[in-house]
Amino acid sequence: MKKSSLVSKLLLTFSAIIGVSFIIIAAIVSVWLNRYVFQEKRNLFDKQAELISEAAISHQNVEDNSRDLNGVIDMASNSTDTQIILTDSVGYVYNISNSANDEYSKLLYTQLNIKNADTLRQGYAVEDKNAKSRVSGESKYVYYKPIVSNDIFKGVIIMETPLANIKKPLDKIYLIIWLTAILALIFSNIVIYYFSEKILIKPLDKINNGAKKLTKGDIENRVEIQSNDEIGELAQSFNIMADSLEEVEKNRREFISNVSHELRSPITSIRGFISGILDGVIPKDKENYYLNIVNDEIQRLTRLINDLLDLSVIQAGKFKLKITEVNINEIIKVCVMNCEQKIKDKNLNVEVTLSGQHLDVLADRDRMLQVVTNLLDNAVKYCGEGGNIKINTRWRVNKVYVSIYNDGPAIAENEIPYIWDRFYKSDKSRTNKVSTGLGLPIVRNILVQHGEDIWVENKTPQRGVMFTFTLKKA
Repeated sequence: MKKSSLVSKLLLTFSAIIGVSFIIIAAIVSVWLNRYVFQEKRNLFDKQAELISEAAISHQNVEDNSRDLNGVIDMASNSTDTQIILTDSVGYVYNISNSANDEYSKLLYTQLNIKNADTLRQGYAVEDKNAKSRVSGESKYVYYKPIVSNDIFKGVIIMETPLANIKKPLDKIYLIIWLTAILALIFSNIVIYYFSEKILIKPLDKINNGAKKLTKGDIENRVEIQSNDEIGELAQSFNIMADSLEEVEKNRREFISNVSHELRSPITSIRGFISGILDGVIPKDKENYYLNIVNDEIQRLTRLINDLLDLSVIQAGKFKLKITEVNINEIIKVCVMNCEQKIKDKNLNVEVTLSGQHLDVLADRDRMLQVVTNLLDNAVKYCGEGGNIKINTRWRVNKVYVSIYNDGPAIAENEIPYIWDRFYKSDKSRTNKVSTGLGLPIVRNILVQHGEDIWVENKTPQRGVMFTFTLKKA
């Protein structure tokens, strides 16, 4: 229904434009043709009138020349299909072409009331395109030509022809013009319909059907339209949107799968150990040991849920940053002290190099504690026993740079783009129990909300990985 409506609107619009154009062109041609035909008729009458005028002047000068005058008038009358009347200077008719004609013979030796007589006396010809016949009353085209000899007005040549004799051929030509315009309009509508159907309607129909399939969950559907115009761009944009939706759906499924996996593992452990205690399978003297494991799994679940909630809130932009002047060096010291037990457990060597005692930045203090803690936890996890961690701060112009280095194994180059994804773990077997895979995504999103950046680089040729992020200097 929408398709036919669009076609109808297109056809109506183009038909109106083309129709008006054809009407204007046809009207102009008709007016021009009408003027041209009457101008040609006037030129023809004018030439014949010159011959008649010469014969009339000769007749007036030599009385026995009437036969020659009658011959000239009759010849001119027959060749132009007109009735010719000659009058003297005061309007009396003294000769008529084909004088045997009963209708016009009555006008002989009568005085005619000629319109525009003054103009004729001045030597100018006059035409009347819609005069009434002096005899029958039918519409006539009348041409008046003055007879002038030696600047003296001698009379008038009146040439009458039925208006129908002129109009009839014109009407046929008008009919041809208007039929041609109508046929051209019909043809143009057919052409417009064909090309609009091919170039516009069908491609839009494909995109429309593709959109409907997309709403029904067919995210793999694409629109194949090869066109270098706006329709082609629309199809390309649709396919880009479909690709994005497919990627979103893929991420959603992976997210659900990862969350399910991360939740299933601790829940399974908790259920197994508690069931063992309740069923008496686990000895009484081992209950505390397994309850501690259950407590660790609950903490792991709590950490996972908190991280998920944090990441969800951050990505949705629903939390408000409390930007103040904070000492980033003091935040780093606090985070190192909080991780002291983990550092001792792995016998790690931590080297902290800070740019002065105070290095103030514009940031949200609580979020910066979260950023530094996550990066430091990440460094501790990937450091080997007795490894090294280096933390340093520096500033340049209005930017502060914070770097956290660990001498653990390098990250494979093909994995670097994915470390910021949720639940991504480069060493799943080793980090399954100690990592949720959400720390780095949370760090990056917090820094993005601050309008800052973070990047990672493998330190070669020496071993190790270094994370660096920026903050605005206060």
